[in-house]
Amino acid sequence: MAMKMKNPNAELVDKLVQANRILYDQGVVDGFGHVSVRHDSEPEVFLLSCNRAPGLVKRHDIVCYGYDGEALSNPAERPYLERFIHGEIYRARPEVGSIVHSHSPSVIPFGVTKQPLQPVFHMAGFLGAGSAHFDIRAKAGSTDMLITNAQLGADLAEALGQSVCVLMRGHGATIVGTSLEQAVYRAIYAEVNARLQLQARSLGPITYLSEEEATLAAATTESQTVRTWNLWVSRIGPVE
Repeated sequence: MAMKMKNPNAELVDKLVQANRILYDQGVVDGFGHVSVRHDSEPEVFLLSCNRAPGLVKRHDIVCYGYDGEALSNPAERPYLERFIHGEIYRARPEVGSIVHSHSPSVIPFGVTKQPLQPVFHMAGFLGAGSAHFDIRAKAGSTDMLITNAQLGADLAEALGQSVCVLMRGHGATIVGTSLEQAVYRAIYAEVNARLQLQARSLGPITYLSEEEATLAAATTESQTVRTWNLWVSRIGPVE
């Protein structure tokens, strides 16, 4: 497969570098966390940085991986331990084009309390069906909480199901989209929605968007992700 694999589109590589830096700039990732995108012409291959802090990722850090987490191009450094999150979700969800895994702080409380993220405003309409939940202890007992092999990746993908977001107890969240821009948008607004949901809860009962309202809102806001993407790109400087 490696010998026949086409090189990914250079623009897609640049966008993945931008995605890493945007997520850092927006406070969704810090020294940890990662974002991937499906290869533009090889459906069973995805692009992911080598083991690098997202805010420092450059073009030469981007590596092609197969579903099993094997590197199909030469890595600049060792791979992320949790690349199996990406491979197994891509395997299970052919329509998914991009995945963000983060430990954004406002999302963590929902994972440890089994409270779903639900949309409190229109920008988070993609959460209309709520969020899924994954507890690694139920599958593997006591661990370091990381998804470090294919079986745990498959377990996580199963917990995600057809949802957009899966909360990982004591760990973070994994969010999917059909495109890189959509996945980044969702990861950023999931953090914003989590913060607002926590704030609203202190005031009284919350009136969430209904599923129909959420669907309609998502159709409108997510058709304009280029607007937010261009703003976020303008903040991070040129790709190297």
